[in-house]
Amino acid sequence: MNKTILATCNLNQWALDFEGNLSRIKESIRQAKAAGAKYRLGPELEISGYGCQDAFLEGDTLRHSWEVMADILKTDLTDGIVCDIGMPVMHKDIRYNCRVFVLDRKILLVRPKMILAMDGNYREGRWFTPWRQIRAVEELFLPHPIREITGQKTVPIGDGVLRFNDTTMAAETCEELFAPDSPNIYLGLDGVEIISNGSGSHHELRKLNQRIDLIQSATAKNGGVYLYANQQGCDGDRLYFDGCALIAVNGKILAQGSQFSAKDVEVITAAVDLEQVRSFRGAFISRMRQASESAAVPQIQVEFDLTVDDVLLSPTRPVEVSYHTPEEEIAYGPAAWLWDYLRRSGMSGFFLPLSGGADSSAVAAIVGSMCQMVVREAEAGNAQVVADAARIVGDSSYVPTDAGKFANQIFHTCYMGTENSSRETRQRAETLAKEIGAHHLSIKIDLVVNALIDLFVAITEKKPRFKLMGGTHAENLALQNIQARSRMVIAYFLAQLLLWVRNPVANGRDGALLVLGTSNVDEALRGYMTKYDASSADLNPIGSISKVDLRRFLLWSADNLGYESLREVADAPPTAELEPITDDYVQKDEVDMGMTYAELSTFGRYRKIHRCGPLSMFENLIHEWDHLPAEEVARKVKHFFRYYAINRHKMTVLTPSYHAESYSPDDNRFDLRQFLYNVRWTWQFKRIDLLVNQLKESSPPKSK
Repeated sequence: MNKTILATCNLNQWALDFEGNLSRIKESIRQAKAAGAKYRLGPELEISGYGCQDAFLEGDTLRHSWEVMADILKTDLTDGIVCDIGMPVMHKDIRYNCRVFVLDRKILLVRPKMILAMDGNYREGRWFTPWRQIRAVEELFLPHPIREITGQKTVPIGDGVLRFNDTTMAAETCEELFAPDSPNIYLGLDGVEIISNGSGSHHELRKLNQRIDLIQSATAKNGGVYLYANQQGCDGDRLYFDGCALIAVNGKILAQGSQFSAKDVEVITAAVDLEQVRSFRGAFISRMRQASESAAVPQIQVEFDLTVDDVLLSPTRPVEVSYHTPEEEIAYGPAAWLWDYLRRSGMSGFFLPLSGGADSSAVAAIVGSMCQMVVREAEAGNAQVVADAARIVGDSSYVPTDAGKFANQIFHTCYMGTENSSRETRQRAETLAKEIGAHHLSIKIDLVVNALIDLFVAITEKKPRFKLMGGTHAENLALQNIQARSRMVIAYFLAQLLLWVRNPVANGRDGALLVLGTSNVDEALRGYMTKYDASSADLNPIGSISKVDLRRFLLWSADNLGYESLREVADAPPTAELEPITDDYVQKDEVDMGMTYAELSTFGRYRKIHRCGPLSMFENLIHEWDHLPAEEVARKVKHFFRYYAINRHKMTVLTPSYHAESYSPDDNRFDLRQFLYNVRWTWQFKRIDLLVNQLKESSPPKSK
């Protein structure tokens, strides 16, 4: 009698959506029970939603969380199954991020998070306090409504272990798995056989393998069962929580949930033979020696059998772990984020200024991927997706069966050309829009641009000229920016009224369109964009994806999404098309920036991921770019930091972007830096010059 069925899940929770969150929690418990599970694990802070941020400081958030817990406890949902539920809890006037273990309508243990996430996108220490009393529990006084339901006045709170009749179980939460001294180490040495982790972990390109490696490593060296639950979806902010719930035993993965899905509730289960854990641990003499010397963790006795007496129950066999390529991650992650945002925002679709260039084409392809995802889910019988799609298009009987036709309902694109635009980019935009199925417009905006220039002339009696016509740098830049800013104004005007235009009899569908931005992470970091131009929008799916990755994604999309024209887009040299085209001059982005996109990605990695200032970046790059003279490396580094500093003010108004890259410049969220710099970097650049001179003096003379 050593076998048990365990369940974990991905839930698409939403910050402060207590009614919706409760519904999804209940459904996950129902599915776990239907599968015969004796234990169900849910994501971090699943009752309130993980991304409440400063709403955690409001008493209402804690009050409503307990109301949701009361609703769960007064039903029969927890009868015969241990439910591990995430919620905020106040104890001794201290707010904790907690796991609450429930069984048979009673609370068994409240386990506070001991190591908080405090870097990158996370600020848990702003709202919660870590539980610092390792291997200790206290008594938590329950709120009155809970006492009435459970008959309990107090319950244990702290770092404890649940001692069932046949096994032991304990928890850690999200960040604790990533910490050097994880609780699973001492818990496993104290004989805990099942460890759970309710998590709120966001998607980044190439990140999933780190999470899985940690789980496999923890159970490979210490033995045991490890269950991982995660939030999946847009919680209301820039992060997309990518699911991928897991069940592992002794270093092997038994079950893996989806990473990008439109399902609101996804439950995975595995049948586990605990005798495999005991045998595995007993074979390691060094582990048994360490375990015999480990300090005990307080145990809470629970009169319940987690295992079942069923000789026919076959333990789940290990599976091959599934990983997406970075190109697939770009196709599926931002697409799922956009779908969640669209259906939850009450808006009726997307509007995209489609230039025919790589960035806007990549955004269009992601929306196309989203439409394909919706159709797949509808064909698979996902009733929630069908209902959301019908509500968005304004037809209660609508069922999305064709991605192109669905795109025509919800995706609107517009090529906004000027006299400086080329026939090639206009054609690429039209072709791609047709391949996706978008409702497309192709217009000229010279009338608007010239009207603004004429207004300037009337005010100042001076007419600015492009540099090709003898104008100054200031004139040239102003004439480019007025084109770009005009596109932003026109985009919002069209986004608000296109549905009304397309449905005049019914006075248009309710709502308007969300405007999509198109600046990539490299251009944002360098500031190579016009403030309040077409990069200013409601959402930006590619705002933290590099140009290098985007080009690979375009080629992948041509092969896998069916958008053949993207090959031509990927091969075209990037150009803003804001200056006149002549026989011997075509504006090129990399020439304007003074660096290649590959170099810009390198600068981004060293600036953000490796936290380099000018001097340390130079010290790194003289080795990485050893094919260049030190003086040239110094010039490139100075050039980058000069424009980085000049354009920092643009980062304060960046469109909210899907966070997919660890050098995102999204200010006051992921990147906390000032926006007023000394752009001369006098002290730093002098140190670079000194080092260049030292390198010159120490270099052996070249033979003639």
